[in-house]
Amino acid sequence: MYTDSHCHITCDRLYSRIDEIIENIKIKNVTSCMIMCTSPEELDRAKKIKEEYPFFKIAFGWFPSDAKEIADKEIQYLIDQTPYLDCLGEIGLDYYWDTSFNDLQKELFIKQIQIANEHNLPISIHMRESTKDCMDILKQYAKTKIIFHCFSGSKETMLECLKMNSMISFAGPITFKNARHAPECIEVCPIDRIITETDSPYLTPVPYRGKENEPMYVEYVAKKICEIKQLDEAYACRQIEENFNSIFD
Repeated sequence: MYTDSHCHITCDRLYSRIDEIIENIKIKNVTSCMIMCTSPEELDRAKKIKEEYPFFKIAFGWFPSDAKEIADKEIQYLIDQTPYLDCLGEIGLDYYWDTSFNDLQKELFIKQIQIANEHNLPISIHMRESTKDCMDILKQYAKTKIIFHCFSGSKETMLECLKMNSMISFAGPITFKNARHAPECIEVCPIDRIITETDSPYLTPVPYRGKENEPMYVEYVAKKICEIKQLDEAYACRQIEENFNSIFD
């Protein structure tokens, strides 16, 4: 029923209790889930999980902040892993913490988009304080389906995103009182272009904000979308899951 399109359950913080997390996924009826991996170790863990639980999808990509450390060896590693991946990501641009190597971030972003194109993999996009550059690069280079992960931009930006072959993914912050753009974006976004995520262990939704996040809490993201759009929850969750699955068709 519920869909978590973006969770980091193989990161050290969550992997230490992975059996409990997977049991909670089953109990809470999270039937679609994509594990986001940011290192070879996390990816190896995800492969083992998928062997036992085939309903999981796996994504891997080099994060923007890694750009200074990524050389030909790391790019080749990513290429070698493409047979095991359902999605390439999260990739993109992040100018929030450090703008001293924006050009390196752009180079890495473009390289990874090109790899996704060559291997027909959808891409999951991290876009923080970098909207114009990120959108310009996607418009020029992206040829596969796009997930705009943890979307927090304006309605105008979202409408530009929707002109691409994309899904808009909403996470826990839409439940926060200080969510600025989320209500308007959710109202305007067609339900057949929306997916849900936790970005766990981060961004835990209300009413569990402050606790460590995990996929079972995606229920509260879905409920908030239904509240804003005045939709039946069962109907909306079926549509969201269909949207998610269509990314991999």
